[in-house]
Parts: sequence; structure tokens; C-alpha cells
Amino acid sequence: MWLVVGVALAVLCVLLVARPFLREPAPADDRLRAPGPEEEARIALAEERDRALAALKELEFDHRTGKVSDEDYRALVGPLRRRAAEALRALEREQAAPEKEKVRAGSA
Repeated sequence: MWLVVGVALAVLCVLLVARPFLREPAPADDRLRAPGPEEEARIALAEERDRALAALKELEFDHRTGKVSDEDYRALVGPLRRRAAEALRALEREQAAPEKEKVRAGSA
């Protein structure tokens, strides 16, 4: 008799402890949050920066290994550096704009 009560109590305890793990949680919303226009612009600028810096790195590597001549390197490195610098400046402006808005909102 006591054995049956003990087994029943053990099964009940296991079920009570396991209950939260056995239930599937119901999500409030299973959709991913889409980036807003500002975030999309920031992502595009970061991707442009990464592409420009990767192209510079590859050009530098090719020049060091002798795949690109000095003349070709000089002709290609300038536009790539300008592209990278423009992307970096645009990304810095984009990142600084929300900070300025926060400062204005805090002082108002």
C-alpha cells in the first residue's frame, strides 16, 4: 500500500516539475521584425563600407604578391580609397544623426 502511494507521489512530482518543459509556449508574434528605412540605409552603408575595404585589402594583397603591377595599383587604389572614405563618412553621418536627435529631444 505504501509503495503504491510512494510511486503515485513520485509520478505526481515528476509531472509537476516537467509540466513547464512539456508545454509549448505560445508566441505573441512569430514574425521577424523588419528593419525600418533608417536601419536599412545604415545596413546598406555598412555593406558598402565592407565591400570597399575588402576590395582595398584584396588589391593590396594582389600588389604585394605581384599579380598587379605598380602602374595598375596606382590607377586602382585611388578610386577604391575614395569609395571607402565616402562610405565611412556617410556611415558616420548616419550614426551621428540619431545621436543629435536624442540630444535635441533631451534638451527640449
